[in-house]
Amino acid sequence: MTTFKSLGLNPALLSAVEKLGFEAPTEVQEKVIPILLQQNTDLVALAQTGTGKTAAFGFPMLQKIDSSQRTTQGLILSPTRELCLQITNEMGNYGGHLKNINIVAIYGGANISEQAKKIKRGAQIVVATPGRLKDMIRRKLVDISAIEYCVLDEADEMLNMGFYEDIKSILTHTPKEKNSWLFSATMPQEVNTIAKKFMHDPIEITVGTKNSGAKNVNHQYFIVGARERYNTLRAVIGMNPDIFGCVFCRTKIETQKVAEKLIHDGYKAAAIHGDLSQNQRDAVMQSFRKKKIQLLIATDVAARGIDVEDITHVINYQLPDEIETYTHRSGRTGRAGKLGTSILFVTKSDRRKIKLVENKLQTKLTELEIPSPKEVFQFKIEHWVEQLKTTPIKSDLNPYLGGVLKNLEAFSKEELVELFLSKEFQSFDFNAKPLEFKKEGASERHSERTINAAKDKDRFFINVGARDQYEWQTLKDFLRSFLKLDQDDVFQVEVMKNFSFFSTHNKHRDLVLKSFDGLVLDERKVNVELTKKGKTYSPKKHFKKGKKKKRSHF
Repeated sequence: MTTFKSLGLNPALLSAVEKLGFEAPTEVQEKVIPILLQQNTDLVALAQTGTGKTAAFGFPMLQKIDSSQRTTQGLILSPTRELCLQITNEMGNYGGHLKNINIVAIYGGANISEQAKKIKRGAQIVVATPGRLKDMIRRKLVDISAIEYCVLDEADEMLNMGFYEDIKSILTHTPKEKNSWLFSATMPQEVNTIAKKFMHDPIEITVGTKNSGAKNVNHQYFIVGARERYNTLRAVIGMNPDIFGCVFCRTKIETQKVAEKLIHDGYKAAAIHGDLSQNQRDAVMQSFRKKKIQLLIATDVAARGIDVEDITHVINYQLPDEIETYTHRSGRTGRAGKLGTSILFVTKSDRRKIKLVENKLQTKLTELEIPSPKEVFQFKIEHWVEQLKTTPIKSDLNPYLGGVLKNLEAFSKEELVELFLSKEFQSFDFNAKPLEFKKEGASERHSERTINAAKDKDRFFINVGARDQYEWQTLKDFLRSFLKLDQDDVFQVEVMKNFSFFSTHNKHRDLVLKSFDGLVLDERKVNVELTKKGKTYSPKKHFKKGKKKKRSHF
């Protein structure tokens, strides 16, 4: 068996390994550490999140820097504040037996003057998010002109978050002769461009298959109707009572809505999205790590960099825009040798995209039948009985046992069990009808026949559509929620590829136009206009010529 000692680590780092309880190196550590210790080279390592990448670059960096010098010799870039702090903490643990090592984290949302003071005292290693580091370089509060080692961690996530220009700018302030180590779960074109532009003949290490999902993840999917996602989510939770997982939604609004529904139904859930303050994000994440929250409902942007142990399930409420995004989502479970489950909710019209996911991940996704409410109820009863049988008996309740038995002596055993079940599952609707799948859009059109005939309506154009992952129901829900209108106030929702149409009663005209005036969502201006009656609407004038936007894998 390969040991950390055989990889070439010095005694101080081996003491840290022993104290931390590491028994054997992971595959990425076994492949990377000897190369970085023995050679001055650039390196690209492709491995899933949670495979031990921090130790793979952290131990070599700690062993190679000169702790007697107070200048910054190592730089580690990470996509988010959470991951930045996590890397800093882990590096501190790895270097716990080294003398005079100072590791400083710099990130947005904290006092920049305090961070600058820590750097000024002397920091051999700086761990930073791109935005804050670029700002501190501009203010001349940090000097990375003499670094010897530069790590880009979770490179694909950083580029997905729009840090490409920031990273290019930062790297221009570093020496050309440094060693650059790039770690990434996938290798999209942007990461490949960074590697070619700023690295010299890098050694490439791949753990598993390039751009593949984690080996310990069981990939599953349900075919769901557009309006049945939440019922399906409830069914999945019901069949997995010990679930501890993430539910990924496409929009901030849907994230909040799903979380509120789960909380209303008695689940320990919370939402995390871009509208939360940093203090709110920190509070939610702390509760999630301590498992006070069972389900974290998140957008992709808000969840990037989140690294929480023992996540059992990742649920994709909708298909992500990019297959690489699905890889990141599913990579949050099945870590450290444990098994995990990643579940996709897919509409019938999107079923063909399952094959694209399978081809990209080089793995098979299993289609599951949605359990009926009665099947969920039967499973919950069986789980409750097993828990009851293994519950330890509290001896200090003995003094009260006689009184309880006397109060219940009129009931038979069957009646007592019936009472227990009724008390435990009083809120469960086990007579609910099984989930039914209607042809998407049919119920909407049928229910709106009388509304569609109304004369007091306005027809609007909006520049979002199917390529933004909207369906008629999700777009209608977004419009109703955003405009704070009732169910029947938004109707005739038609979703095209690049744009859509919707109708409201004309009394809401001013509300619609004012609400969308100047609105920007996810760095994109949302344009809503009133269509002219009796004329065919042409959206071409709303799409100015310019650079062709990168197409989604989907």
